[in-house]
Amino acid sequence: MVVVGAGLAGLSCALHLLGAGRQVTVLESADGPGGRAGRMRMGDYTVDSGASVLTMPSLIEEALAAVGAPMIDLLPLDPAYRAHFADGSTISVYSDATAMEDEVRRVAGPVEAAGYRRLRAWLTRLYQVERDSFIGANFDSPLDLVGSGLGSLVALGGFGRLAPAIGKYLSDERLRRLFSFQSLYAGVPPQRALAAYAVIAYMDTIAGVWFPRGGVGSVAAAMADAASAAGARISYSCGAAWLERVGSRVNAVRTTTGERIPCDAVVLTPDLPVSRRLLGMPARRAVPLHWSPSAVVLHAGVNRTWPLLDHHTLFFGEAWDRTFHEITRRGRLMSDPSLLVTQPTAADPGMAPDGRSIVQVLAPCPNLRTARIDWPRVGPAYRDELVRVLEQRGLTGLGDSIEVSALVTPADWEAQGLGAGTPFSLSHTFRQTGPFRPRNLVSGLENAVLAGCGTTPGVGIPPVVISGKLAAQRVTG
Repeated sequence: MVVVGAGLAGLSCALHLLGAGRQVTVLESADGPGGRAGRMRMGDYTVDSGASVLTMPSLIEEALAAVGAPMIDLLPLDPAYRAHFADGSTISVYSDATAMEDEVRRVAGPVEAAGYRRLRAWLTRLYQVERDSFIGANFDSPLDLVGSGLGSLVALGGFGRLAPAIGKYLSDERLRRLFSFQSLYAGVPPQRALAAYAVIAYMDTIAGVWFPRGGVGSVAAAMADAASAAGARISYSCGAAWLERVGSRVNAVRTTTGERIPCDAVVLTPDLPVSRRLLGMPARRAVPLHWSPSAVVLHAGVNRTWPLLDHHTLFFGEAWDRTFHEITRRGRLMSDPSLLVTQPTAADPGMAPDGRSIVQVLAPCPNLRTARIDWPRVGPAYRDELVRVLEQRGLTGLGDSIEVSALVTPADWEAQGLGAGTPFSLSHTFRQTGPFRPRNLVSGLENAVLAGCGTTPGVGIPPVVISGKLAAQRVTG
């Protein structure tokens, strides 16, 4: 078996294959594991280079357990988020039902608190219906939906729109944002997203957010170590150059270092453009792919911290619907930004030198299909604008406190092989959801399988880890 890519999907797949008794070789073009959930060094700082929000860690535990490896050390984040709004108010998001109900009552009164309780029950039921039948299932056709909990999902309103669904329980605009902004992870604004994607809010606000010591990148490192200990060969700085095919089978993978690796099957985890190139698949489709918005990320090592910051802090602008319209339709940068700021050193000070902190700013932005912005020119100016916005919102002196930094733009994501320059891959529109999403089986090839966020079940750490398991199930039958 050859698995191309040592991101979370590839490592999950490798662990499940090893647990099933298969011999596995993993090829990774980067110099270490993780992919979009990796880590990098900035001087004396250790920084997560991609994903920063970890939910549903039981899926990682399951992958590690496939080879008898122990679970990594995790810290629960309480609150999961702290949100600051344009009116000066602040709301913390707790996974504990009583604590969150008390917080909602404090900021919005008893009627909204009762609404939160009903919303929590709905989110929980939604997750229970989707968990095995939709999120954790391989689909071969839309007919597979029949009898798989479809009726329950319809009854729960899963095929309606997310924002109105949340609005049935909460009337306070701030609370509505807190339980619907997660649809951006799925690449669709709340007003257009399927209500079924409220399941992401369940993962964030009920199941809880966690942080591994050493950063999210340590998850991939632990999975890679477990795979190696179980007998996998992992080759870094060694990608797949092309696939050697005979008829309907892949017989070997040719690497970028000139090696030929025979294989019984191959699992491809790079983003779709790279996987399609390796497979020799045409770029054109009858229905064009729709890509998620992208993001600009500023990684900064700073010499101070701020009382306003928690581990994950949301700074909401006054505009909301306009923001989504600018990003997804007009192809413009946010005129009134809503930003996610992560301070991982709040949980693990050892990621930075003594007395220093890490601040990471994520700003949603158009992908390269929506707007061909000249990022090498615009990026530095936009970085300065983001710093100014955050200084105006309470992070005084942020610019002067930065000792070392790195800026990642859609142009950088594109250079990494990510479609349309977005780390969030294909958006979860109706036509790209469940059985309508690109399948993890490859038409015309008997022994090639896809994994990662461009295929089943989708974007985010939990779906990507599941995608590796589903790919392994395809291989083992």
